[in-house]
Amino acid sequence: MKVSGVYPVLPTPFDASGAIDDSGMDAIVDFVVDCGVDGAVFPGLASEYDMLSLDERIGLIARIAARIDGRIGFIIGASSPDIEESLALIRAGKEAGAAGAMVMTPGALAGDNDALAAHYRKLGEVGLPLMLQNAPRPMGAGLSAEDVIAVVGAVPAIHWVKEENMPCGQRISAIRAAAPDHLLGVFGGAGGRYITDELARGAIGTMPAAELPEAHVALMAAHLAGDGDAVRTHYERMLPLLMMQAVFRWRLTKEVLRRRGLIANAFTRALGPELDEGDQRELDRILARIDDWTGIGVVRG
Repeated sequence: MKVSGVYPVLPTPFDASGAIDDSGMDAIVDFVVDCGVDGAVFPGLASEYDMLSLDERIGLIARIAARIDGRIGFIIGASSPDIEESLALIRAGKEAGAAGAMVMTPGALAGDNDALAAHYRKLGEVGLPLMLQNAPRPMGAGLSAEDVIAVVGAVPAIHWVKEENMPCGQRISAIRAAAPDHLLGVFGGAGGRYITDELARGAIGTMPAAELPEAHVALMAAHLAGDGDAVRTHYERMLPLLMMQAVFRWRLTKEVLRRRGLIANAFTRALGPELDEGDQRELDRILARIDDWTGIGVVRG
């Protein structure tokens, strides 16, 4: 399966006690498929992956793959400071039939490209194509474009890069200009907030959060059709929600999905700012202006 286009990173829904909401997970998978995405990613930063045990991640990878059932592509996330955990996740992804495994550059190996290459070569031995996620510090190693090329060039198992360091567009241009033949493409990340520049510079896709997949699908379709005006229109309409998501992250995504009737609770295990009444009113206003996409108006439920 070709890996490109819109690949939202799925959140992990929890109930009010913090337990995983399996039915909510199924609903989210069906929702993004019905919105026309090309694939999905789990678990990633937007999934609160570091708040999930290894067993929870492995169990959800199997559940999501079974729910997708070949309808769209599936990239599993295998980031961990422990290489044995990453290997276990990649094996689980291979068993589930995933197209590839996204692995963040370990911050502990920053500055040592030989060690990073050895890390990814070991992961590549499982036999699942890899995506190098170049996340900024302190989450990842925050590699320069030159260092990304050095690591990718030394590891034929790396087929894709997800670039999330600023300025994303310039880095994508630099990586593409020097990419080895086995690198099939570069994805943008950072919540889709820089998607117009990323696509203009040759990114093959985007990996946003999952609260507004139909907007990303519409934007990608316009891009592929060469309709730059429509790309800008879609981007400008979704930008207020993207910027609010940049502040509230998982809580914003889950609150929108809760309002859309997909999950019962917006509980997060991860820490971070919570929406107060003023933020909820601002979200009301934002959603009211894109109701043709979401169909929920300002209903809070």
